[in-house]
Amino acid sequence: MSAELKKVLKPVHLWAIAVGLVISGEYFGWNYGWSVAGTGGFLIATVIITILYVTFIFSFTELTTLIPQAGGPFAYAYRAMGSWAGWIAGYATLIEFLFTPPAIAFALGSYVQFLYPQIPVLLTAFSCYLVFTLINLLGIKESAIFSLIITMLAVVELLVFIGIAAPHFSYAHFSNDAFLFGWPGVFAALPFAIWFYLAIEGVAMVAEEVEDPRRSIPKGYILALFTLIVLVFGVMIITGGIGDWHKLTSIDYPLPEALRIALGNNSWTNLFASLGLFGLIASFHGTIIAYSRQIFALARSGFLPSFLGIVNEKFQTPHWALLAGGIVGCVALSTGTTNQVIVMAVLGAVVMYIISLISLFVLRQKEPLLIRPFKAPFYPYFPAIALILSTICLVAIIYYNLRLSLLFFAGLILSCVLFGLLRKTKAENLHPLKKN
Repeated sequence: MSAELKKVLKPVHLWAIAVGLVISGEYFGWNYGWSVAGTGGFLIATVIITILYVTFIFSFTELTTLIPQAGGPFAYAYRAMGSWAGWIAGYATLIEFLFTPPAIAFALGSYVQFLYPQIPVLLTAFSCYLVFTLINLLGIKESAIFSLIITMLAVVELLVFIGIAAPHFSYAHFSNDAFLFGWPGVFAALPFAIWFYLAIEGVAMVAEEVEDPRRSIPKGYILALFTLIVLVFGVMIITGGIGDWHKLTSIDYPLPEALRIALGNNSWTNLFASLGLFGLIASFHGTIIAYSRQIFALARSGFLPSFLGIVNEKFQTPHWALLAGGIVGCVALSTGTTNQVIVMAVLGAVVMYIISLISLFVLRQKEPLLIRPFKAPFYPYFPAIALILSTICLVAIIYYNLRLSLLFFAGLILSCVLFGLLRKTKAENLHPLKKN
């Protein structure tokens, strides 16, 4: 009998994992949106995306509590629409969570280089993969406790940043070239606004490891969403008004650089850059948990090589899935740049959002008698709003990033061909997707 995942997570752990997955998005990456939209255009894009995530998370929570399995969106789509939809959702989720860590690793390397210019960015990035893969191999409870500590430190640091920077805010600075490219700029900036919240849905990947998923998951999600909304607008608006925001549009350490503009080269700037590693580490650590569980779930269900679905008997962690995801991430580190990796991760996320929301509508019609511990509020309006906004985001991302989009969909087509050739004939009887 093979080992199974351990059920130990509580709401506070889920809050830490959810916020930890996302919080690096407040430290870097979003500032690329200023280069295509200006501060005002990007503010509009962020409001749109905040509405998307509020409606999406309240809808997605219904699915996560209804089907609390490590496959997350893959399991929802499979149950609602069959194996092909399940595979497409699984592919999109894998792209999101495999490409998010390299972007964070780039930023970790950049922050370290800001402090110690002699250390190469990629050396730090590769070292992070090695260290945090080993931490995740030790067990989910140990990983969750680490996430809780590091996430709390990151949240406190962002609040300290807001407090230090706020007296230096100037509306004149913020409004300078605020609508640099008009409405086209707003749409071009959508993927960078998504980066503020990207991966919060990763809590679904640890649903099998939650003590009481039907009560704990909604609490964890809602508290995390509220925390992130406060941090997103506080950090973005304050940073945009400290000085010439044009200087922050193409670097991976905008917050310490903003403090340097406001305070000069002093101990505060270097201290913040050092502490800023907490937020990046929290997200990097969380996304490793997420992609390993998605690989594990797909392999366990016969959609990936079966050895990736093996759980280590001693630590009860999917060790082969952790190692495989790390290898893919290191390859992405060697071939991409931060903004390109962000766009690929966001593409995967938006496709996954669309399929998950469609699955919600299908399951409401197909299996109306299922016990739903948490129901999406204002149904069908919340999921409909989220679906419409997700579709708009997908169109905008494809239009402004055609080459990367072609690469994403070429990978999807190739994976579907391989899936069609290799899938097992009795996939509907596999353990994680049995009907309740």
